[in-house]
Amino acid sequence: MRGSAAWGAWWGRLRERWAAPRRRPAEGRRRAAATACRAAWQRLRRWRPSRRLLARTAVALALTLLLPPLTAGLALRLAYSGDPAPDARTRGRDAIWLGHAWVDGRRDDADLAALGRRLDGTGLRELYVHAGPLEHDGTLPTSAYPRARWLIDAARRRLPGVRVHAWLGDALSYGGEDGMRLDRAATRARVVASARQVLAAGFDGVHLDLEPTHSGNADFLRLLERARPAVRAGGGVLSVAAHQIDPLPAAHTVLGALTGRPKWWSQRYFGQVARRVDQIAVMSYDTAMPLESLYGGYVAHQTELALEVTPERTDLLMGLPFFHTNDPGHRAAAETVAAAVRGVRLGLTRADRHRERFGVALYVDFAATETDWAAYRRDWGACRPASGCAPDRPTAAPPGRP
Repeated sequence: MRGSAAWGAWWGRLRERWAAPRRRPAEGRRRAAATACRAAWQRLRRWRPSRRLLARTAVALALTLLLPPLTAGLALRLAYSGDPAPDARTRGRDAIWLGHAWVDGRRDDADLAALGRRLDGTGLRELYVHAGPLEHDGTLPTSAYPRARWLIDAARRRLPGVRVHAWLGDALSYGGEDGMRLDRAATRARVVASARQVLAAGFDGVHLDLEPTHSGNADFLRLLERARPAVRAGGGVLSVAAHQIDPLPAAHTVLGALTGRPKWWSQRYFGQVARRVDQIAVMSYDTAMPLESLYGGYVAHQTELALEVTPERTDLLMGLPFFHTNDPGHRAAAETVAAAVRGVRLGLTRADRHRERFGVALYVDFAATETDWAAYRRDWGACRPASGCAPDRPTAAPPGRP
């Protein structure tokens, strides 16, 4: 009886165990994980970081954010140091962008005489006169430059040795926004026809300013390949306004991905453009630099990068800021003519001191101040007997005399 009772009890317990619902291994692991997570969250809620840990974290974060710009700033400041070579001055190939007033009737003989006095004794030989803008389809109405013939004839009389170029520009579109579509062959053909048109009107050259031209834009290269033979056949010179070069490799790619508006050209693309034109003028302003020394160092670096890839037969011109607006991209107190000229001279001294096909381009005549002109003459543009850029034209007539 006792054995039978013990056997029955054991059998009952075994049946109860078999009858109980069995948990699957996966379900058990999930419950264990959830329990562990709740426990970790409770510990995290109760945790208070020490002041030392907070300080270390703040320092690490600050270094991560500030070290790259501080390093870049130091590099630019070092680029602005040193002494430029005494002969790193004008070669007599400088240019200036002139506003539309010169071809629409707002300027007259007195203004031209005043411009002649500005140019006397300097290396300024190229006048990029705004004769556009181009229509979005690439055409150019003749009504855009009604007084061009007066300017060209008067300049040849009063400013011998100076060339007058038609500055033609437009905003480029890449699909969504309104503007010129260079990816259309018909548009490129009409731009070339407009170039022939201004040469027939008497201009000495064509200066293209199409913005923004993204780095690697093959359609822009195709346009230049067609425009250059056409301009040369008309006896003219083809020049372009060029974007700045990547201060760091692939910076244009990163900025384009973040903003959708690439600012720089790769150095390789800059060289491709330079090989397809007679003159290339770098828009080396609107840099967002906060200090004059940083801006000057930036211009020095840009000058070196451009010299490395510009062919000897192409005139390389570095832009000088003859304007004084203040906005996020341009701080007038930092981007000065004096800083830009010093940067140009330093870059020229380091990269290609004896290059002859080199100069500066002044942007723009109607916003320039006496301080701008004085800095240009003093630091770069005044021809000296030893410089070989002595003007080949007579001194401009004094005020009141034709």
